[in-house]
Amino acid sequence: MADVIKINDGTYRIEDGMVRFFLLLGSEKALMIDSGMTTADARKIAEGLTELPIELMNTHGDGDHIAGNGAFDTFYMNPEDADNLARKAADLIPRITPVHEGDIIDLGGRPLEIIDNPGHTPGSIAILDINNRVLIGGDAIQNGNIYMFGAHRNINDYVRSLKHILTFKKRFDTVYPSHGSFPVEPDLIEKLIEGAESIIRGEAKGEDMDLFGNPITLYKFPYAGFYGEREK
Repeated sequence: MADVIKINDGTYRIEDGMVRFFLLLGSEKALMIDSGMTTADARKIAEGLTELPIELMNTHGDGDHIAGNGAFDTFYMNPEDADNLARKAADLIPRITPVHEGDIIDLGGRPLEIIDNPGHTPGSIAILDINNRVLIGGDAIQNGNIYMFGAHRNINDYVRSLKHILTFKKRFDTVYPSHGSFPVEPDLIEKLIEGAESIIRGEAKGEDMDLFGNPITLYKFPYAGFYGEREK
């Protein structure tokens, strides 16, 4: 059972177990950002909160972010994540409306700017809620354990993306993450870069473990963790 929490008059977060997604309201339409892990009824949840027409945007195509996508004829996604989406829901690929860096989706007095954010997945994006000075960062910016193992993850791209997001830092005051505590401070971004770079340099100490049958290494820092590839 998802929990709906009102952030302010125009913004809701929906807690779906270990993941959260969002509903943003403008004067003309609403946008759901991601659709949860177990919430096939995500659209109905949104319709219970607003009478505005509802659109959907995905920060990326991992399975815990797309549970409710089937209720939408189209949804915004960076097409670089199509292969990732196909691992869980190939039938949804034709419904993708592409978005890329610099695109603006205006909900009516509420413009949202797309920032490319590859690394966690090839087509991950962040969304800048311009007037509210909020960055919706997906999985990339959080204080939980960030998945960074598997064929479609790239820790070097991840570091480059976070450094790119830092160029927008004067434009947001807080970050809404998809996992972990809510919200998080922008200063977490520099810490995540530091941790990821220490893994790349081979300096971070990790703990080998199995995660859903995958042999991985958990690199745990005071501010977050990374599930990384196990050294062979």
